[in-house]
Amino acid sequence: MSIIWLIIMLLSIATLLLCDPAAVLEAMITGANGAVSLALTLVALYGIWLGLFEVLESTGIADRLARLLRPLVRRLMPGESRETEKYVSMNISANLLGLGNAATPMAINAVRTMKRDSSRTGVATTNMIMLTVISATSLQIFPSTVVSLRAAHGSADPAGFLPACIVATVTSTVIGILAVKLLAKLFAAVSARRAAKRAA
Repeated sequence: MSIIWLIIMLLSIATLLLCDPAAVLEAMITGANGAVSLALTLVALYGIWLGLFEVLESTGIADRLARLLRPLVRRLMPGESRETEKYVSMNISANLLGLGNAATPMAINAVRTMKRDSSRTGVATTNMIMLTVISATSLQIFPSTVVSLRAAHGSADPAGFLPACIVATVTSTVIGILAVKLLAKLFAAVSARRAAKRAA
């Protein structure tokens, strides 16, 4: 990894020396200003939502949300503890609101509890894979991060893409869930055949 960073640095220095240094420096400053502005916008947005999730957890609403989503979570990830179900429910809720970065800590906590409760060490369980796929496909009914960024950059209709977003994320999530279920059954059948051959 350090070699990659070294190559990037050398290419950057070569570009700075061989091209127009004034134009390169101006582009660097403009890019840095844009990055800082974007970072501050995201920090403010996530500060609000993470604070809200903290309130939800401390007031017990997170537990009620977990109870509400428990039938779905148990169907998708059977055999998990109540604690895991709570983290998965909060992860799904954050993703539904388009808060991918806010959903990540919930997913990490869920995987940590799955790993703690699993008898298989060093191997991703089917439920871990399912959670990863659900988080990656990220079913969203209101992508608040994208809407906020579009509004901050002066979009005339920040939420105009919502129908397309809902269709796209529903499709990707359904395909992802079906793929995990299908591949889990396939690998289970292959493992059973191998075990039968060894026993014979």
